[in-house]
Amino acid sequence: MSAKSIEKLKNVISSLTAPDGCPWDKEQTPQTLCDSLIEEAFELVEAIRADDKQEVMEELGDVMFLLLFIAQRYEEDNAFTFADAVDSGAAKMIRRHPHVFADCKVEDQEELLRNWEKIKRSEKKGDKKIFDSLPKGLPPMLKAYRINSKAARSGFTYESDEQCLGQLDSEWKEWNNALDSGNKEAIAEEFGDYLFTLIELGRRKGIKANTALDITNNKFLERFAKMEDLAKEQGKDISEMSLIEQNELWEQVKK
Repeated sequence: MSAKSIEKLKNVISSLTAPDGCPWDKEQTPQTLCDSLIEEAFELVEAIRADDKQEVMEELGDVMFLLLFIAQRYEEDNAFTFADAVDSGAAKMIRRHPHVFADCKVEDQEELLRNWEKIKRSEKKGDKKIFDSLPKGLPPMLKAYRINSKAARSGFTYESDEQCLGQLDSEWKEWNNALDSGNKEAIAEEFGDYLFTLIELGRRKGIKANTALDITNNKFLERFAKMEDLAKEQGKDISEMSLIEQNELWEQVKK
């Protein structure tokens, strides 16, 4: 991205927030823009996963617009500038990659990630714990992945995949016992324990649960849409068909 392009976007934001600019934009603050930023980030991720390059370009532009917008609001309050944020990010990446920008040697990726966590903690002032930097607003499934990842970087993890599988089997049995008890709180708790362990097993196999589930969600939606089309061809409404009929359609679209 050229400095000219950034300046052009900053000028657009300045015009939108000027006294004679857009009434909506003039009222926005970093806090009110948070929801828009989250929404645009999700749209960007969706475009990337769909490998829609044109859409990725447009969504990147939307995200960049919001980042610059937020930075400008802070700059107007004399908190910091966009350049300060960029310089801070560059300095941080240099600090956290001593194996590239300094003489630090690492044997493998696991050691690299452990060093990253150590450097990250050393940057924080006060008595910081390993999970203090974990964003509280992360979606639960992504948070579970990050928790397991950070714990592993600290050395607290299963000794082998087989041990993790054994724990998964144990959690499954505990969930079934909870089901037998009929205790709703216990059922929910044990289900969470099972999911947490399953997410860790996936992580150990290089699978991100959030991404894997998204693929499955999309596969189901695509198949169900085809079921609706087949039902329509038969002159029927899928919601009024019997479960047996729906299952027959399901088997057809799976082929």
